[in-house]
Order: sequence, then C-alpha cells, then structure tokens
Amino acid sequence: MLLQLNQVSLSFAGNSVLDEVAFGVAAGRIQSLIGPNGAGKTSLFNVITGFYRPQRGEITFDGERLVKRKPHSVTRLGIARTFQNVRLFREMSVLENVMAGQHCRSRAGALAAVLRLPSQRAEERRIRETSLECLDFVGLADSQERLATNLAYGHQRRVEIARALATEPKLLLLDEPAAGLNGSEKEALVELIRRIRDERGIAVLLIEHDMSLVMSVSEHISVLDHGSLITEGTPQAVANDPRVIEAYLGQDDEELAL
Repeated sequence: MLLQLNQVSLSFAGNSVLDEVAFGVAAGRIQSLIGPNGAGKTSLFNVITGFYRPQRGEITFDGERLVKRKPHSVTRLGIARTFQNVRLFREMSVLENVMAGQHCRSRAGALAAVLRLPSQRAEERRIRETSLECLDFVGLADSQERLATNLAYGHQRRVEIARALATEPKLLLLDEPAAGLNGSEKEALVELIRRIRDERGIAVLLIEHDMSLVMSVSEHISVLDHGSLITEGTPQAVANDPRVIEAYLGQDDEELAL
C-alpha cells in the first residue's frame, strides 16, 4: 500500500473522533472515503496530513512514518490536499497561487534570492514553467494573470487542484471537490480525476457526498461512521452493504441513492 493506517485513534476532550481506523490506499488507485456528516472523514485527512496528531496508531506513506511530522514535511514526502472550503490567496494571481505549491520543491535559499544568483533565477523559471503546465492540465492556462478569487467558483476549485499538483504528489487528497459545482462541472471533475491518475500516475483519495460521482469514479470505497471504519470494497459491494444503508438512515434521499 502507498498509504497505510493502522489502528489510528483520535479524540478531543475525551470525545472519540477516530476509533482504531485501519485502511490503505494503493498506488495508482482512485478511492473514496464516505460516511454521514460527523463521521470523522475530514479529521482523518487532517491526521494523514499532519494537522492533527493521533493519540494512538501508525500511519506510513511510501515506507515513511507520518505521525509527528509537520504538514510541510508530509507535503514534501508526496501528499497534497485540497479543502472543503476553497483556500486561495486573495491578492495573488491564479499563476502565483499555483506557484506557491512549488515552494516545497524549491532549494534556493534567501541569500540566493537577494543576490539573484543564476541558480535562483533558474529555479524561478522552473517553478513558473511547472505551475503553467499544471494550470494547462486543469484547463486554466488562459486565466493565469487573473486574481484567483475573481474566477467562478468551479474554476477556483480547479486552481486549488492545480496548486496541489504543483507540489508533485504521489497521493492527492480531495475534500468534497464537487461541493458547489453544477452537473456539467461535476462531469468535468470526474474526467479530471481520472486524468490525474491515468496521465500523472497519482493516486487519489476523495471525500465526497455526491454518491453518483463517488460511484462513477471510484475503484474502491471506504466507509466511516462515528469514527469507525464499518466496511470497504468495490462500489457495488459497498452500495449493497446493510451497514452502509443503516449508517445513512436519516440522510437526504439523494445521499442514500448509492
């Protein structure tokens, strides 16, 4: 497994958020993490990426232990993420936002930047070229000079994905990437996720409430409920699992339409 969680537990003020969660993501796989609201999905992302530190358990990525690592160190190892709510730098252009993702791959120090050494200028060109390529990949090369926050919401989400790709990840975590998108934008998102895996060889783990999107794009689904992993498997197996149906009781009909 590229990513492996073993008996990961997290609690706040005595309240259990994750309870001995064990699951993995294989290299080159598109996988979804689903569950009712409050199931612990985003908390699990935060544990993987170093924003939260679990009280118990182990997390390994590509053979490296993640627990106790800072978020920037996790990113440097090859895990990138987006967030439920789009987080862009308001006063920066689309291109500058994506270039910020390359920071974890930069080597030139402050002195080289001040003196404008050849090594620093070469690195700056590489960062710009890589970022432009990422923008082109998500279909936004023509918007590179615009303020990121002036773009339509669906395009802002693509900028965030481009910035994540600029970190050169092996695993991309997408936290509700379809939130706020219309039908055609969701179809384009499914195509983009597949291209990320097929053309770049990047594994994808997404949290998503849109079950039609989950079923269409996922090769493997893991289900959380009240902080516990209750089942996982192929989309068809998960859709027919009584534990999943029970976990979603009380949710909107659209959410239950697995």
